[in-house]
Amino acid sequence: MRKDLNAVSSEYRPNGATEIENNLMLNWYPHRIIKRFNHAGSLLELGLGHGYTSRIFAQACERHVIVDGASDVIDQFLQNTPGFAGEIVQAYFEDYTPAEPFDIIVMGFILEHVDEPDLILARYRQYLKPGGKLYIAVPNGKSMNRRLGLELGLIDDIYSLNANDIALGHQRQYCRDTLTAAVMRAGYRITHEEGIYLKPLPLAVLKTLDDFDANLQAMLQVGIDFPDLCVALLMELELQ
Repeated sequence: MRKDLNAVSSEYRPNGATEIENNLMLNWYPHRIIKRFNHAGSLLELGLGHGYTSRIFAQACERHVIVDGASDVIDQFLQNTPGFAGEIVQAYFEDYTPAEPFDIIVMGFILEHVDEPDLILARYRQYLKPGGKLYIAVPNGKSMNRRLGLELGLIDDIYSLNANDIALGHQRQYCRDTLTAAVMRAGYRITHEEGIYLKPLPLAVLKTLDDFDANLQAMLQVGIDFPDLCVALLMELELQ
């Protein structure tokens, strides 16, 4: 039996526990992706989440299709985005079958949620046009803040799930090595990778710093070159 994806939808509403950093990263990485491909004829996005990324990607393609299995998340997005011109399909990623392949596919923070990430990676090979690009973003279990947490005894394993992970419906942590292995098993090659958000201290401590917002932006920019230590990983893939 498939899980009810509406069960974790409350975390994708405003004022969630992770809202500040979600807002930060989800409004950052789509622009990094668009910088890579500039403009696309067709773009498939798996997952609506908070809706930030979909509003950004809508400006960079002619045809925009979004697949999400949570009706509550879809309803919230449509309520907050009147006049959205893209196509939204309510379906599980495992079941969706498009009529034609896409120039760009984006899997932004979804592989940590799904039951069978290898199946998803392999399945969507057939939906990518020759020469097309697949972009993946996932949380990084070996980020600097998690490494510090492990050293301090705040977590018992670098890949363990914390309370926020559980609330968001995460099933696993990735690191650069495990993500690389997964995409290669599925028949992709990595053409670009970078980090998202180099976070040296807990958010509560960062909030005490002068120029809080400027510091956050600096951590995003510096993190590009240090994926192993960042909160999240971003990869650009092509078919082997």
